[in-house]
Amino acid sequence: MMWRKFVNTFMFALTGLCTVLTVSVLFFILGYLVYHGGRSLSWDFFTKLPAPVGESGGGLANAIVGTGKLLLLTVLIGVPVGFLGGVYLAEFGGAAFSSVVRYTADLLNGVPSIVIGILAYALVVVKMRHFSTFAGGFALSLMVIPITLRSTEQFLRVVPHSLREGALALGACKWKAVLTVVIPAAMRGILTGTILGIARVAGETAPLLFTAFSNRYWSSGWLQPTASLPVMVFTYAISPYDDWHRQAWAAGLVLLSIMLVANIAARLILSPKGVQSA
Repeated sequence: MMWRKFVNTFMFALTGLCTVLTVSVLFFILGYLVYHGGRSLSWDFFTKLPAPVGESGGGLANAIVGTGKLLLLTVLIGVPVGFLGGVYLAEFGGAAFSSVVRYTADLLNGVPSIVIGILAYALVVVKMRHFSTFAGGFALSLMVIPITLRSTEQFLRVVPHSLREGALALGACKWKAVLTVVIPAAMRGILTGTILGIARVAGETAPLLFTAFSNRYWSSGWLQPTASLPVMVFTYAISPYDDWHRQAWAAGLVLLSIMLVANIAARLILSPKGVQSA
């Protein structure tokens, strides 16, 4: 009995220690970013363009807008494809074909982002003969498709079969039952998975270096190179200018804040209180 108590106490302390270490790493990153990046945050940072090389001041307004445009393209291109693919796998696909698609989606989800960037470069940038916002959005869309597909399928599969049977018993055909009953029942979970997928690709840098590249000015339209927060963090961090280093920390803080807000929103949507209030 004494040995069992000792083992139980030891394992409890060990798991508690590992938990504290994990949380400590997260808070260390947050604290480090807030300490270094918070001092460089100002109104100019959000409203002005980057200052000329070697001069201090300026901001990253173009990169913030560019990141928003890239994510908008990601939502418009990648989310519908992943959503419809997930609906097909969960409701209409056969066993053999669905297994192949799932395995392919899992493989695509594990492909390094730099490989996605090279693929988008070959398919879009080389054909258009220049970098563009559209190419960057296309690259990020390829990354968000498997995430949306798998999350949509999983949340649709947890919808009780009784809802499907009830809709069919009332005379609805299969596609109408899925559209009006099954999808609305799983919509909060699907939305949560989609938000988390977009938050994940929002911080990708490698694909954008091959596609959207960068721009120190406002990017007009969708067929011109555009700045983005991940690329500006990379560019400013390796520069020899102290002011650029400070702005890189600030951009990193803004980018991490976007991801935290997206994760918190996803958890609120999926929480029982959020479900009841909705």
